[in-house]
Amino acid sequence: MRKWFKYALKLGFVIAIIAGVLFYWLRPVFIKIESTTTADGTHVKFRTNGTGMEEYADQAWKPYFAKGVNMGATIPGHFPGELAISEDDYERWFKMIQDMGANVIRIYTIMMPEFYEALVKYNRAHQNNPLFFIQGIWSPEEQLIEGQDAYDPQVKQKFEQEIKDAVAAVYGKTTLTPEPHSGKAGGVYKYNAGPYLMSWIVGTEWEPKMVKGTDELHADTADYEGKHFRNKPGATAFEKWLALMMDTAAQTEIQYGWQHPIAFANWVTTDPLKHPGEPLVEEDMVSADPTHIAASDWEAGYFASYHVYPYYPDFFTFDSTFQTMTNSKGQIDSYTTYLHKLKEAHPDMPVMVTEYGVPASVGVAHLGTLGRNQGGHNEKQQGEIDADLLQEIHGAGYAGAILFTWQDEWFKKTWNTQRYDEADRRAYWYNTLTNESFFGVLGMFPSKDNKISIDGDASDWERLGDDKQRLDMQVPGFEEIWATHDEGYLYLMAKLSEPFDPSRRSVYLGVDTIAGGNRHAPQLPGVTLDEGLETLIELSDDNKGRMMIASNYDLHARLYERSGLPDIDPKEKQDDSGIFKPWKLAVNYLLEHPDSRFDHPFGDVEVGGLERGYSDPSRPDYNSKAMWQVHDQVLEMRIPWMLLGFSDPSSLSVINYNQPSRNKFEVTQVEGVRIVPWIVQDNKVLGREDSAEPYPVSRLPKYTWQRWEEKVDYVERPKQSYSIMKEAMQKINGPVTDKSGS
Repeated sequence: MRKWFKYALKLGFVIAIIAGVLFYWLRPVFIKIESTTTADGTHVKFRTNGTGMEEYADQAWKPYFAKGVNMGATIPGHFPGELAISEDDYERWFKMIQDMGANVIRIYTIMMPEFYEALVKYNRAHQNNPLFFIQGIWSPEEQLIEGQDAYDPQVKQKFEQEIKDAVAAVYGKTTLTPEPHSGKAGGVYKYNAGPYLMSWIVGTEWEPKMVKGTDELHADTADYEGKHFRNKPGATAFEKWLALMMDTAAQTEIQYGWQHPIAFANWVTTDPLKHPGEPLVEEDMVSADPTHIAASDWEAGYFASYHVYPYYPDFFTFDSTFQTMTNSKGQIDSYTTYLHKLKEAHPDMPVMVTEYGVPASVGVAHLGTLGRNQGGHNEKQQGEIDADLLQEIHGAGYAGAILFTWQDEWFKKTWNTQRYDEADRRAYWYNTLTNESFFGVLGMFPSKDNKISIDGDASDWERLGDDKQRLDMQVPGFEEIWATHDEGYLYLMAKLSEPFDPSRRSVYLGVDTIAGGNRHAPQLPGVTLDEGLETLIELSDDNKGRMMIASNYDLHARLYERSGLPDIDPKEKQDDSGIFKPWKLAVNYLLEHPDSRFDHPFGDVEVGGLERGYSDPSRPDYNSKAMWQVHDQVLEMRIPWMLLGFSDPSSLSVINYNQPSRNKFEVTQVEGVRIVPWIVQDNKVLGREDSAEPYPVSRLPKYTWQRWEEKVDYVERPKQSYSIMKEAMQKINGPVTDKSGS
């Protein structure tokens, strides 16, 4: 008996181990989520109904408004192909997203397995209030644009395979080989996140020339009559192709026992509306109309998905036919007008705005009405505009609104700064002039964000220890000057000889990066330097400072001289012109008929304005755009790298004086920068009243730093816009009644 007892004990121990292993590997399968089933047993959790979306909950179908955030695939120091977000990051973010009031996350492509694993684990711990997601399926964008033909067999095969891979990844039934250079994730997908899926969005924003080219090449293409999706009479060739791709997604998903609503990605550029006041022909060239496609034998249904921003295309600003309605504040609003017109164009199906928002950045790329520009906002302004846009979308009877975006992404490019930086280095520094990087409500700030506060208090500099450099120089009006840096800024702290009083004295800080520049200027009365300055900071006002750029170094003028800028005075092109100009970015090109529908002037904005304020987010008067502050005799500043002419501070690369070739600037490697300070009082430079000798800039110390190559530190924290959006989202408990009565 004792022998048999020992045997049974060992057997039980082995069985327990096997059961534990089986439970570990199979635990992703055991997910409890309420859903209904179709006649053939297929699960349905979400469905479309008329112009609305519904969720099956408490044994009934209930109206559902998708209020969510888009989520990118990476963090600072990484490009999208590296997909470096950890499982811990995701679980922390999911809680923050739900706390904000969102009920859904939209992702654009197959994520690394960690995303799906983290979501399943998070939702298992929140069974009564799960966080859902929208799975995007990335189209072969580059090949589509290059070939201008969606029916190209290689494009078609690649996209169909991507669709099948995405479905398998969501249901935890595949192993994919990662392709870091192309941005494709990979690994072992074993966690079944399918029950937490809200819908599919197939594809990306469609390039209009490609759509038109496809329609023309395949005008005689037969109608597509798929098992679950088909095109309606009158559909274009591209719309038939879209029906095929959505049918591929449906046929693949149903094999896993589920159905979810499906849409294809779309944007204003390829909407079905006419924009008579749009100057660019391409922005109103062709449409991809969701109403030309229908779902059949797909109980989860079909909806329309659009990216809608208030500043692009330009008709939002210039087209009077879209300035006919008032918003909830009683203002004439082209965005509100557009929302209503777009919804009216889809009378029998739900429409979701799956991207909206503005960035918190110094840089600006487009101007919109009611101040809703693409950039130029601080975090508070960003949140207020985003909240207004959400209210307009919800109030217009849409089925959902997905904010762009959750986290800042340093690698992003913008059309009006991408020629000033190095594409393969964007992920390694924080360029606040590139607005596309800063749409997030979760900020990703440079590493000294929580070490130095711009507040006129030098105590945080003392805590830096050796991570700063004293610039040893004897300059009248300055007792001492210190410098340090991080991934976003050059920081300066100066102790003045007397309290700052711009009514009596103007403070100047010139910056010398490379040979050339201005050795004299009106801001240097009676003084000549022995080495030129590329940029100049002027503090002569209580509230605002200004960054200026030497006229012959002016990147903006050099790039756009033949593209719409007024004729440039030949004197400005000369070295040591003595002229410092405002630092500007373009916001639209010069457009002339017949290249455009009508003439449209070149537009630019000044971005060198330096706001005085406090950069400490714990203060009630916090301003994320604050660049300087002074209290008594302590002056603190942070200067964005690009305003100093850097194309990549991580490799000490500065744009040089050579003319741009093919709209791309050449760069020069430097050792560091020289800071040249002086004070002007009574139209004289302090300490230089009686000197005829050139000011010895060449003997001033350089501030130098080590390349940081690919090692990036950053600070993650919610922006002010997060709390503003939290309040706005939590006010929305469901969809509004369809005002059209459809």
